[in-house]
Amino acid sequence: MKSTGSGILPTIVLDRNAGRSLQRQIYDSFRSGIIERRLRPGQRIPSTRALATELSISRFPVLNAYAQLVAEGYLEGRVGAGTVISRLLANPAPSDDRPEAGATGSGRRPMARRASAIAAPRNAPWFHGIGAFGLGQVAFDQFPLPVWSRIVARRCRRMDAKATHYGEITGSKVLREAVATYLRTSRSLRCEPEQVVIVSGSQQALELTVRVLLDPGSRVWMEEPGYELARQVFRLAGCNLVPVPVDAEGLNVDAGIRLGRKARAAFVTPSHQFPLGVVMSAARRFRLLQWAQANGAWIIEDDYDSEYRYESMPIASLQGLDDHARVVYIGTFSKVLFPALRLGYIVLPVDLIEPFRAVRRVLDIGPPTFHQEVLAEFIAEGHFARHIRRMRGIYRERKDMLVDSIRSELGSEVETPGAEAGLHLTITLPARCREIEIAERAAQQQLWLWPLSRYYTGRGAQPGFVLGFGSAGLKEIRPAVRKLRNLIS
Repeated sequence: MKSTGSGILPTIVLDRNAGRSLQRQIYDSFRSGIIERRLRPGQRIPSTRALATELSISRFPVLNAYAQLVAEGYLEGRVGAGTVISRLLANPAPSDDRPEAGATGSGRRPMARRASAIAAPRNAPWFHGIGAFGLGQVAFDQFPLPVWSRIVARRCRRMDAKATHYGEITGSKVLREAVATYLRTSRSLRCEPEQVVIVSGSQQALELTVRVLLDPGSRVWMEEPGYELARQVFRLAGCNLVPVPVDAEGLNVDAGIRLGRKARAAFVTPSHQFPLGVVMSAARRFRLLQWAQANGAWIIEDDYDSEYRYESMPIASLQGLDDHARVVYIGTFSKVLFPALRLGYIVLPVDLIEPFRAVRRVLDIGPPTFHQEVLAEFIAEGHFARHIRRMRGIYRERKDMLVDSIRSELGSEVETPGAEAGLHLTITLPARCREIEIAERAAQQQLWLWPLSRYYTGRGAQPGFVLGFGSAGLKEIRPAVRKLRNLIS
């Protein structure tokens, strides 16, 4: 029998009461010793028999641990020399090459330029609150969860082996048919189910659209102020943004032509501009379509919450006016159902269907099928239409309460453009107001104010706040506005 002199015995402490097997404890001891450089490449270690004798255990756990370490490249067996730490783990020979800037742990580490083109998410306090005046939130307690749960349970009982396979690249056919029917009826779209692509929310819809239609360096009109996450998608793709001012009639198309006539695309929210809430006038819509046709440009229409219009019927879509197939239409179920569902849709011109299918297949093969089928049943049974009608009344009450509270508490010092639709209201403030400081102090009082200036790209940002009222109950709106008044004062 060989003694442990065949190799230096590393420190191995075995605990027979531990939750790990003896084999695992031996493996972990050697592995940590190698990683921490206590055991060096080429160093000889005890034989399995010697180590088992030293530890007073069976040889089998040692054999199995050594076999695993050899398989993973930590150990190697050498003829006539026993088992040693793998010499392949030795540091490479010194090189005359100097590391490039940022190639080591000191300084910035190298990454794709597109990743550094967008700002890291800020841990701003207004990101996290639910209630007055959290943005992008719905009346969570008003969703018919029992109905939804029954459909989910029914779909679970009906599942078969086929349901575990990949679904359609563009989404469930039955859901695409339901979406096409809904959009033709309520939004005046020109579309068939084949033109609908189901996606994981409007953000993925925009990402997919940009990948298909735009190249790095492409110029894109962006509403100023405009939706920040859309701006980030364009920047991530390497596009050059052309900020185009928004006024009471929506995107100023003539200004866009002066600033970038040859732009490849325009991103617009014509039915309820985000964040100002204004509606693009008919004259501007036709001018935008005319520009797109004359210059071979694309229009990306984000119709994110048009179902909730309170002073009139919902505004017809821009896509429905398009005679030349220049509009890519994006919608979402986040605002009409609930954000965690992560389901949205794109309506494409016919000639873009195959390019979108090809790119979508590379990105994620296709959307998950289960909740698509649940949603299709929810729509088919009439629950979707009833929910929208009911929520339109609830949100109108909340909007009216917010507008009335702002007028009575804040007076004429603030303006409230675009109060006719949606789940948010924007107020503008005098230039002297320090909105970021106010928003940070407001968060300490459980008041979630989104600064308006963050939606501008250049100078001349108008101070103000974007106030979401979707998840704010009637009883909390007026006290919340009173808090806002005190903070502004």
